[in-house]
Amino acid sequence: MVWGGISTRLRTHLYHVVGNLTGVRYQNEILQPLVVPALQAIGPCAILQDDNAPPHRSAAVNTFIQQARVNRMLWPANSPNLNPIEHMWDELCRRVQQHHPPPANLGQLLQWLQQEWNGVPRAFICNLIHSMRQRCVECLAHNGGHTRY
Repeated sequence: MVWGGISTRLRTHLYHVVGNLTGVRYQNEILQPLVVPALQAIGPCAILQDDNAPPHRSAAVNTFIQQARVNRMLWPANSPNLNPIEHMWDELCRRVQQHHPPPANLGQLLQWLQQEWNGVPRAFICNLIHSMRQRCVECLAHNGGHTRY
């Protein structure tokens, strides 16, 4: 598993998560070294949009988020996944699958993932993020059902 973050201004490096990601590991390996500095670089209006994965909602992570004064988007449980990062993962997958032959080992796969992650045009990322409002409008119009997104 890899973790990455995007915004209209920057993208983090991909982080290779080895083993199970717990709340404590999420806090120590991702939030503190990657997320908080990225949000600080973006500025006071930055908002963290994560999902309701158990590590993201652990008591330790919630306490850390409050203490670090991170603005977090509230996201209801069992809601349609409208997070733009999911479309970024799809794009990353398409780009890596274009490599032939397939990666020879995990190290090569991680190298290709980082290379392709860095190669996704900023305009593509901005379009994903700026489409968020329309995604929500369509989701509401379809009562939470399937949309074109």
